[in-house]
Amino acid sequence: MLAGLALAPAILRGAEPEIVTSLGAIRGTSEGGVRVFRGLRYGAASRFQAPAAPPPIGDVLAADRFGPSSPQRGDRYPPTSEDCLYLNIWTPEASPARRRPVMVYIHGGAYSTGSAVDPLLDGGRLALNDVVVVTLQHRLGAFGYLYLARLDPRFPDSGNAGQLDLILALRWIRENIARFGGDPGEVTLFGQSGGGAKIATMMGMPAAAGLFHRAATMSGQQVTASGPQNATARTRAYLSALRVDSPEALRTLSTEALVEGLGATDPILGGSLYFGPVLDMKWLTRHPFWPDANPQSNRIPLLLGNTHDETRAFYPPGHPKLAGLGWENIAERIGPELRIDAHPEWVIAEYRRLFPAYSAEQVFYAATTAGRSWRAQLIEAEERARAGAPAYVYQLDHPSPAPHGADIPPVFGGTGALAEAFLRFARTGDPGWPAYTLPARRTMIFGETPHVESDPRRAERELFAPIPYVQPGT
Repeated sequence: MLAGLALAPAILRGAEPEIVTSLGAIRGTSEGGVRVFRGLRYGAASRFQAPAAPPPIGDVLAADRFGPSSPQRGDRYPPTSEDCLYLNIWTPEASPARRRPVMVYIHGGAYSTGSAVDPLLDGGRLALNDVVVVTLQHRLGAFGYLYLARLDPRFPDSGNAGQLDLILALRWIRENIARFGGDPGEVTLFGQSGGGAKIATMMGMPAAAGLFHRAATMSGQQVTASGPQNATARTRAYLSALRVDSPEALRTLSTEALVEGLGATDPILGGSLYFGPVLDMKWLTRHPFWPDANPQSNRIPLLLGNTHDETRAFYPPGHPKLAGLGWENIAERIGPELRIDAHPEWVIAEYRRLFPAYSAEQVFYAATTAGRSWRAQLIEAEERARAGAPAYVYQLDHPSPAPHGADIPPVFGGTGALAEAFLRFARTGDPGWPAYTLPARRTMIFGETPHVESDPRRAERELFAPIPYVQPGT
């Protein structure tokens, strides 16, 4: 279904020079010293199927506005369409005469929300540093990750369609980016939260091999993928919420109805349905970082980062979990938020022993950050170290508190120590500090004065180390 065709960029008659892509000629705009190309179609999406090659451009196309976002709950990024396979490019010079490093950003929002049209993700300031910046849209939620294959073999790609969108976009970039001044042999993926998790997953997908050369994840990891039986249980819950009895019946439902069904209760976790990559043994044949770092990508330099106060973004002031929080009720409230099967009273007692000056609220944020948000990054870094694979780790402390997402503005701002590290990494594969090794665990701390520490938060690392970790939702 190609509902998004009506939202494709308009035909342009203007003075900007043409760029001839593999699909036809386009014209962009000039903004703030860079050339900008919005809404370039890289694929065509049909419901629950792998993406296909897009139709050729019939005339010179105006690449002057974003394509639609993936349908999602909340309608934060209108317009939306199931056929949302578009990308955007910012470049200092749209010419193959000079090839610059390419930085491809994959947006966050877990696997269910988000969009490359978010104003935070404007690539203009970053591109002024002599790099080519690409952002892209792909299918989310049920449209990208509803696993139907075990219920209906006519949908063999459904559980990883969103990942296949990203892979198709990278193929388009490899074929076309030189025309925009980029080097197809120097492609760095970077992404925050769910975007980082999608990158970690692609590092273990054979179809993505060779399409990128460096990877950076910002508070976004994927240690394990969803198993096919859990994914099928979620599909059954989704079908039940929609009051249909087979995947075939989904073909005729409206987009709006499919979005409404996303509010179904998750049969495993509770809350709304989890969607994410599936260990389908076709496109994804092993977990990304279990039982070790996938050898497929161990030669690729990896930059891993987290913010110091991740969960302050998930539990802002006024959140019910914080209302009336005290030592008498913190264990009950914190238990499910740790996202691992830890003894909550013991966790609280250990934090009070280690950090006697902390209030109940500070313990809540620290423990949920360490158990829920930091643990997966730590596992990935340590597995890379054990494999002798290049990995570099950072922690964002400033400005304090530094919640989930606090590293997006400084990177896209294109200036300052964090942006400089990302740019250096894109150019060389080395952000400027020692690689993460065991037992040193050297980590760059981006505080008021950036500096390297060995094994920061050691006490919290050791506290949670004995407790098995499985990626929440998988």
